[in-house]
Amino acid sequence: MFPSPTPCAPAPSTAPDGSHNVTLDADGSIGEATQPTSHRSRRIIALVLVALFVLAGVFAAGRLTAPRVGTPSNVSAEAGFARDMQTHHNQAVEMAFIIRDLTDDPETRLVAFDIATSQASQGGQLYGYLTEWNLPQVGPEPAMTWMTRPSLAGLEHEHTAAAVGSSAHVPGDPMPGLATPEQMAHLSTLTGVEAEREFLTLMIAHHKGGLEMAEALLERSDYPSVTALARGVVTVQTTEISVMEAMLAARS
Repeated sequence: MFPSPTPCAPAPSTAPDGSHNVTLDADGSIGEATQPTSHRSRRIIALVLVALFVLAGVFAAGRLTAPRVGTPSNVSAEAGFARDMQTHHNQAVEMAFIIRDLTDDPETRLVAFDIATSQASQGGQLYGYLTEWNLPQVGPEPAMTWMTRPSLAGLEHEHTAAAVGSSAHVPGDPMPGLATPEQMAHLSTLTGVEAEREFLTLMIAHHKGGLEMAEALLERSDYPSVTALARGVVTVQTTEISVMEAMLAARS
């Protein structure tokens, strides 16, 4: 398991000219930089902080407003999602820690810090759900089996899983958007802008796969706390995809 970073980044300092001066210290904290940030940097900072606040609000709302309902079974969509999304999030946290050691770019490091923070927090919450339900962290079925089951409407939903080149997910196959061991190893060999481009490319695909999983859960569950978390995944990762796509375009 990766250590959970600080839950929320502090607000950037303000220079005399009104610009925000931010950078990431070696420990992942945000400190003052010697040069003013660009407009794109300030926009990224704002979007990242908004995403974190939205995520916290969604989680709190789910906890405070959720009525008591029955406990999900060991082969339920909720249990399968809780297990598989932990695995998916763990790779995102790993990738975020890798890129922090490969570049000094403050924008990339800030996005990596946000991803590591939010996804480690979500992973802990998913672990806690299974513990609360008295269910094992390892399921009795192949990964992603829950995603092949009918939706609440009773219709079989076929997903477009570009990561595995199939129109419907096969239980036990790689999760949507998950980077291969070869891709992770290749990322670790790069530095600077090349590393930033590879990280952004992999993480955009990873986030899109996470969206696919969260949307599949929302089609198959009305369990309040889990659906609140899935909606938070959709909200935050949609924002982060937009940020990363702009960053990747700027580095092409």
